[in-house]
Amino acid sequence: MPIPPRVLTVAGSDSGGGAGIQADLKTMLALGTHGMSVVTAVTAQNSLGVQGAWPLPAEAVRAQFRSVVDDIGVQAVKTGMLASAELVETVAALLADVGAPVVVDPVGISKHGDALLAASALDAVRTKLLPAATVATPNLDEVAWLTGVRVRTEADLRHAADAVLSFGPRWALIKGGHLRGDAVDLLTDGTDEHWLRAPRHDNRHTHGTGCTLASAIACGLAKGLAVPEAVAAAKDYVTGAIAAGFALGRGIGPVRHGWMIP
Repeated sequence: MPIPPRVLTVAGSDSGGGAGIQADLKTMLALGTHGMSVVTAVTAQNSLGVQGAWPLPAEAVRAQFRSVVDDIGVQAVKTGMLASAELVETVAALLADVGAPVVVDPVGISKHGDALLAASALDAVRTKLLPAATVATPNLDEVAWLTGVRVRTEADLRHAADAVLSFGPRWALIKGGHLRGDAVDLLTDGTDEHWLRAPRHDNRHTHGTGCTLASAIACGLAKGLAVPEAVAAAKDYVTGAIAAGFALGRGIGPVRHGWMIP
C-alpha cells in the first residue's frame, strides 16, 4: 500500500477539539494524508472561548520539528498559533531548511476574540514568518493587524493582498468571509488573480474554519497540486465542513471535518 502524503502542522492545541492541532489532524485524515504535529502551545478552550494559554519552550518546539522532519520527512507544512516572538522566530528558522511548501495561517486572535499571539511577535511574523510562506492565509482582522489595511468591500481585497505580499509570501489568500454576501476570497501572487466564491451558509457553528482551510491547502500541496488548484479544492472542502458544522457545548460549535466520509 502506498505511503500517503505527509503533512506537518505546527500549531497550538485546542482542548475542545474544534481548531488548532486537533482540527488540522482531522482535516489531514479526511483528505487522505498522514498528519503529524509540532505542538507550540496548550490552550484551555471550549465553545465559549479560550480560558488559558501556555506556550511551550522553544527547545521543545525545535525538538519536535527535528524529530519528525529528520526521520519521517514532510511534503507540506502548515503553521498556526505560534504564541510568542521567540516561537515565531524559532519556527521561521526551522522552515528555512525544510524544502517543502509552507502554508502560514497568521493566527492572532481566536473565533471568540481571545489573543493567541503576543503583540510583541508582530514584527517577527512580518519579517521572519511571512517570507517563508508559499501561501499566507490571513482573515480580514489579521490583515488589519499585519498591514493596517481595513477591508470593508470586496474591492478592498486587492489592496489587502498587495500589502500582505509586500512581506514576502509567494501567494496571499485574503479570506473575505467577514464581508456581506457570498463568501469570497482572493488568491494572488501579485500577477495572477483567482477569485473564489461560495454560498454563505446560515450556520453559526464555524469554529476552526481558518485552521481547517490552511490545513486543507497544505494537503493539496503535499499531493502535488499547484497553489491555485490546492486552494480551490480546500475552499470546496471547508465550505462543506461549514455547512455541516454542529452545535457543541453552550457556544460556537466546530465545522464537521469528516463531512465527506460516509
